[in-house]
Amino acid sequence: MKNIADLRKEYSIQNLSETDLEPNPYLQFNKWWDEAIQTEIEEVNAMTLATATRAGIPSARVVLLKEYSEKGFVFFSNYESDKGHELAQNPNACLVFYWKELERQVRISGNVEKISADESDAYFLSRPTDSQIGAWASPQSRVIASRSIIEEKVLELKKEFSVTGISRPPHWGGYIVKPVFVEFWQGRPSRLHDRLKYSLQDNGEWKTERLAP
Repeated sequence: MKNIADLRKEYSIQNLSETDLEPNPYLQFNKWWDEAIQTEIEEVNAMTLATATRAGIPSARVVLLKEYSEKGFVFFSNYESDKGHELAQNPNACLVFYWKELERQVRISGNVEKISADESDAYFLSRPTDSQIGAWASPQSRVIASRSIIEEKVLELKKEFSVTGISRPPHWGGYIVKPVFVEFWQGRPSRLHDRLKYSLQDNGEWKTERLAP
């Protein structure tokens, strides 16, 4: 078995300088997002979401970005899941995108709020029917005796919704992460990576700084 410590990759595709940066992190993210799309990265919208309890106990998982704008970054989940309970206790989170094909990482830290019911309804109704039913069927993060419990619930709901139609469950919807800090990381040779950070100031402007690798 190869020694884990010997696993290493030299980063050399691009660099990131202060002169490359857009005026705010949303424009910079959009620039990198377009390049990631053009690179045809699989599940380019996959991001690690880190949350913590009121006591500061952290947890992380991969979720999917569904929308972004200068308002923030939107994802959807079960409000009664572990992440939902943690965000209710501590409405702060960190998102991490890692696009290895471009040797890039984006780290976003900010405050989290639920989006409006109308916005959650609109996205829910755009989902495939099976995904809509899944949102109703799964008591996300809770202990269940077997998978058959979920499968039976899905069959039951399919019959019910074939008569009534499907609406968004009240325990499911969107969150928006409103950034306070955004870091853009570009891999460089010898682990001397480029790290440039945007920090939101009290006047609403963004300050940019270089971080040591």
